[in-house]
Amino acid sequence: MVNEQVIMELKSVETLLPVHHKQLITYLKLAKKPLGFLINFNTDSIKDNIIRIANDKNHPDLK
Repeated sequence: MVNEQVIMELKSVETLLPVHHKQLITYLKLAKKPLGFLINFNTDSIKDNIIRIANDKNHPDLK
């Protein structure tokens, strides 16, 4: 957690799967935090493997 506001979920996997996204969403909901980042370090281009997820109550997975 960064500054008690942002959750960083660090991975080193071949491919980010939907379960990884749902895991971060669960952390955001339980911690009642507004923002999270899912970062996969097992890649040639880290830029393409940083996913930003907001704790948006309108998002279907966050209800």
